[in-house]
Amino acid sequence: MSRENTTTTLRPSTRGERLGFSEIVKIRNEVLAMTAAGKHIIRLEGGEPFPPTPDFVKDAIKRSVDENRTRYAPSSGIAPLLEAIVAKLARRNAIQTDESRIIVVNGGAHGLFCSFQATLDEGDEALFLAPYWTPIRDLVAFAGGKAILLSWDDALGEGPAAAIEKRITSKTRLLYLNSPSNPTGNVLGRSDLEAIARLAVERDLVVISDEAYEDLLYEEPHVSIASLPGMGERTLTVFTLSKSYSLTGVRVGYVVAPEPFMTVIRKLVLNSTNGVSTPAQYGALAALSDRSGYLDGMRDEYRLRRDLLLKAVNGAGFKCKAPRGAFYLLPDVTERLGGDSWGAMKALLEATGIASVPGAVFGREGEGRLRMSFSTSLDVLEEASEALRRF
Repeated sequence: MSRENTTTTLRPSTRGERLGFSEIVKIRNEVLAMTAAGKHIIRLEGGEPFPPTPDFVKDAIKRSVDENRTRYAPSSGIAPLLEAIVAKLARRNAIQTDESRIIVVNGGAHGLFCSFQATLDEGDEALFLAPYWTPIRDLVAFAGGKAILLSWDDALGEGPAAAIEKRITSKTRLLYLNSPSNPTGNVLGRSDLEAIARLAVERDLVVISDEAYEDLLYEEPHVSIASLPGMGERTLTVFTLSKSYSLTGVRVGYVVAPEPFMTVIRKLVLNSTNGVSTPAQYGALAALSDRSGYLDGMRDEYRLRRDLLLKAVNGAGFKCKAPRGAFYLLPDVTERLGGDSWGAMKALLEATGIASVPGAVFGREGEGRLRMSFSTSLDVLEEASEALRRF
């Protein structure tokens, strides 16, 4: 084979250039290397639930393996889990639907990937609020779309629907909503969502609603935009059990979507993963069938941790409002550490041993901020609080 032919054929697809690597993973790897080298790090950079996986979920997974429920499951999900999802959606999300509009996926990220692929064509604009969860911009790009960013500050100042409307063009096809939000902890309440829903219907927009933190709101109930008038037929809602039930490594979630989008998502799931681990689905069934009050107790523990770290952060001279949801703080650190969030992250790490995530990772709207997770043990948060008091 000639050198010319080798250069031409032995190359990756150009579409791969649309995807980046997670800066958060790079930070985590650096923190792990520092820890391995013997440096004590107070780890607030993570994004995982602090509680262990509930016993009733682990027992269901173990039981499914012991009973040899380890073969192929239907690519859309096992029947009892689909039935449990229908009941949960009606009870907790006010979404009235049936199994034909539900598919089980390998966690929220898989559900979002499939949802963007099912809705966007080349050149379509997707509008979303920033700072944003880091993979979203790549998912839009990989689907051929163009990301249009609206800052959370502008949205909250003007009113989300009014701010969104100003940025809609003839190419705008989709709104991506993440409420509660990673990394801001902001929440779109019922009145905000009702106004956005009216706008979506009026302007004939599709909505992808990422509700990964639906069970982590501290002052108000969660509202699913798909439950509002006119939204069931234009909303793809992505749920995951990762955050609510500490199942980040088990990889199970589900998407609720109308036709014609659901047919496309089914094809994508079938041709990417062929479905979800059968034991994982029995664990999800146990989680959604639980009536023990586990979620209420978990929420109280998170609220306690939020308030502890929030007090310490503000006491250190940073500026941070109490997040209404999720398990992150995103304080403005410019007065003490300057406006370069990467520099601020390194300065805080060197001065206190606290590992955080630069706000710039979540888009330029996050510059001058640091994301800190309060999803950790009280001992770690007390240590962080003491370090901030000395800072």
